[in-house]
Amino acid sequence: MTLTSVQRHQLKKFIKDLEVHRGRHTELVTVYVPSDYDLNKVIQQLADEQGTASNIKSSSTRKNVQGALERMIQHLRLFKKTPPNGLASFSGNVAEREGQTDLKVWSMEPPEPLNVRIYRCDKAFILEPLIEMCDIKEVYGLIVMDRRDANLALLKGKKIIPLQKTHSEVPGKFRAGGQSAQRFARLREGAAKEHYKKVADYAKEQFFPLLKNLKGILVGGPGPTKYDFVNYITADVKNKIIAIKDLSYTDEFGLQELVDKSQDVLAKEELAEEKKVMQRFFELLSTKEKMVSYGEQHVLDLLKRGVVDTLLLSEALDDKTIEDFEAEAEKLGSTVAIISLDTREGVQLKEMGCVAAILRYEVE
Repeated sequence: MTLTSVQRHQLKKFIKDLEVHRGRHTELVTVYVPSDYDLNKVIQQLADEQGTASNIKSSSTRKNVQGALERMIQHLRLFKKTPPNGLASFSGNVAEREGQTDLKVWSMEPPEPLNVRIYRCDKAFILEPLIEMCDIKEVYGLIVMDRRDANLALLKGKKIIPLQKTHSEVPGKFRAGGQSAQRFARLREGAAKEHYKKVADYAKEQFFPLLKNLKGILVGGPGPTKYDFVNYITADVKNKIIAIKDLSYTDEFGLQELVDKSQDVLAKEELAEEKKVMQRFFELLSTKEKMVSYGEQHVLDLLKRGVVDTLLLSEALDDKTIEDFEAEAEKLGSTVAIISLDTREGVQLKEMGCVAAILRYEVE
């Protein structure tokens, strides 16, 4: 699944609140409970760890670890069962001064199902599974190829999923004795075309059923071969190509190289949805001014009246303001979009007061 801008913002805020805390020793407790996992087993494990913690030599570390585990156990007992997406919980002594005690516990049901089970005592909370959820999960097709080889794969978030590998019958550059140079060149060219057709067929077979969900297709390879190849791809698939990159490899290394060299394109794609909604706002502002509004107080008034269709909030706003607007939007079913400062439109929104709205109908 793909997180909404609001879910991503809330998750980033949760992570930001936790990553500032550091333990003086390995005394901050992290627990990840996968969806459908028995919470009672986790509580029993933590109770066992409490007993083990009694062997810690340092009295202050022992006290902090046992205290964090006790707070975690008490907190987990508040849940009748594991939430549908699992549970991420964190506890520890976060007092600023050594010798003081400020035991706190945090937990959240992640916006995506957890598939890892973790118990860890460390100097910092383990946040990587949540950080990974913040990554964009759109799916892209990958094709790396030259005259000899081709690899097709999908890119989901940061994960490359291989789909198809093929090898051509194009002869090497040195011809057998008795062959004319022209005949040998024709053989090589014919074999290359057959290779292009075969790879194009594989691309159609693998990517055509996914076209609605594919954000785009990236093509790469050494030399000019990749440009010749794309002419053999069926139109529907070809229209999804968003970048063609020069590469050094065509194997698994080539797939990773293609992703690495396409970061500029992927970043632009990530911002495309933001730009789209902002461009709609500015288009209405210039053609149907009564269909939009901007300015914090004016938009808030319209939001409370149920007039707002899409609420646009700049990430430059403080977290409290964003949360207050989100709460109002949820009451009457308004869509919320958090707009970054990475586009010209996002900067314009900030300059207009950080809050704007596309309305459900014209308002005088």
